[in-house]
Amino acid sequence: MSLKKPGASSRDMRDFLALLESRGQLRRITAAVDPDLELAAISDRVLALGGPALLFENVVGSKIPVAINLLGTMERVVWSMGLKEPKELEKLGEKLALLQQPRPPKGIKETKLFAGVLWDLLKARPDTDLTPKCHQKIYKGDDVDLNQIPLIRPWPMDASEVITLGLVITKDPETGVPNVGVYRLQKQTSNSMTVHWLSVRGGAGHLRKARALGQKLEIAIALGVHPLLIMAAATPIPVQLSEWLFAGLYSGEGVRLAKCKTIDLEVPSHSEIVLEGTIDPEEELIDGPFGDHMGFYGNVESSPLIRFHCMTHRNNPTFLATFSGRPPKEEAMLAIALNRIYTPILKQQVPEIVDFFLPMEALSYKLAIISIEKVYPGQAKKAALAFWSALPQFTYTKFVVVVDASINVRDPRQVVWALSSKVDPQRDLSIIENTPFDSLDFASENIGLGGRLAIDATNKIGPEKQHEWGEVLSRPKELEMRVNKRWDELGLSDLGNNEPDPTLFGYVIDQLIQQKTSTRN
Repeated sequence: MSLKKPGASSRDMRDFLALLESRGQLRRITAAVDPDLELAAISDRVLALGGPALLFENVVGSKIPVAINLLGTMERVVWSMGLKEPKELEKLGEKLALLQQPRPPKGIKETKLFAGVLWDLLKARPDTDLTPKCHQKIYKGDDVDLNQIPLIRPWPMDASEVITLGLVITKDPETGVPNVGVYRLQKQTSNSMTVHWLSVRGGAGHLRKARALGQKLEIAIALGVHPLLIMAAATPIPVQLSEWLFAGLYSGEGVRLAKCKTIDLEVPSHSEIVLEGTIDPEEELIDGPFGDHMGFYGNVESSPLIRFHCMTHRNNPTFLATFSGRPPKEEAMLAIALNRIYTPILKQQVPEIVDFFLPMEALSYKLAIISIEKVYPGQAKKAALAFWSALPQFTYTKFVVVVDASINVRDPRQVVWALSSKVDPQRDLSIIENTPFDSLDFASENIGLGGRLAIDATNKIGPEKQHEWGEVLSRPKELEMRVNKRWDELGLSDLGNNEPDPTLFGYVIDQLIQQKTSTRN
């Protein structure tokens, strides 16, 4: 169960940039580029083409370079975790599943697995760096100036510049347990920003507690960290472990932390830039609009205001950025990786589920396709209801399509066939009305409150059907094997010998083709 240790690249964003460059997956842009709209427009086009990560070395108005599109392909996401191929992500999911619902091991084999996980937990513990690189330059009070950082403005109607890939770190005022999240921050002044987080997130909960205690909430923003830490912070798995420990489990080694200069929080010691500040629970400013992952501009709303009183950074820092919008975007690639990690955990929560898939084109969480080994009437509806309640990240999934285990949930042709041939809308649609919902989903009649739809696209059995169904067309395995053996003899070897097995709907298949073509060229 132990994963291969990725080595030094788990520590430092600079190491990851060097890794990408050594593999031909980083392009340095020396021409002057404006961080207002132009930088994001260039990056968006490169990402849509399946292109490399970009390092803008000449950003108008700043001496600090901007790195973007680091996680623009599934391949690079896997590399960021020290792995070689996507299937290894499920091994990590199996490890987290054991931690999710531990039980006494049965037999020597399971005992060894549990011992391996416990050893991994010991290795994953964070440690303290007494001479952190993130403190090579220190600015306090009036010297804090966000204008030094090349914050980007991605979309024309965005209200201001943003931070999008910073680790937002807070601590429970009562228990002292830290929370690490990834939230959008909007620049308000040269030393203040508003933070946009959902009410269910850890940082928002800490702020409510601080308000009840009549205290300000300390907050730190770590910019330019290794992407693996971003993956850990974006993993909302209900295990009582800190994000730092998650990151250690992901990488196979503990995260090195540094104590902040002016507040009682810790940040990754390799961070390129660190912002330290506080939030007065009673102080808010207007935030938005901003282009969001739904493909629309979000609403204007009041959000907590962070006042920064300290900024530290490494010598010659690099700013790490990304932006939201209709897929494909970097956040969609992160979601694909998390999809793989969730699979073993979901199977443990809902054992009848064989596989599941969250298509990127459906924003990687709005539509779920799950397959089951169906053995009794009504099981598809039961599986859909169980899916919605299995993990917190499925709270906002709007559509669940349930198919038989024989259907490849990652192949849109098979899924559409099941929907077209096995569904009667009068019988197979189940709607749940007025459930808590994503406030960014404008399709809901009432913002924050919406319906859910489950579609039973499985074979109907027992009382689910009033007539016999026809037999599914298939060929004997012996015939398929005979054709396989004759493929070269028939002069068809250049066409390949296997039915394509897409890993994503539409876009990523085209992307992989483009990558192979560009490699050959």
